[in-house]
Amino acid sequence: MTTFSVRERAAAQAYLRLLESTQAVLTDPRLEPYAAAMLTHPMAEADAALRAAGLSGNEAHLLRLVSALRASPTPDRGRAG
Repeated sequence: MTTFSVRERAAAQAYLRLLESTQAVLTDPRLEPYAAAMLTHPMAEADAALRAAGLSGNEAHLLRLVSALRASPTPDRGRAG
């Protein structure tokens, strides 16, 4: 079991929101032309959360955290409280 700091959890959650937003925008042909505008906020949020957690440039650790979060038995992928 992976133990998360509050900032690591927030970064993993922000990354997942960015991933899900990107997937939603790019799978809808009507939204695809607006992808850059629609993804600006999720990208900025994820970037800030990664910096705050010290994960910028440490993709391997981030992806381990994301994998652990997704494998978590509780659906805890919403906004960090």
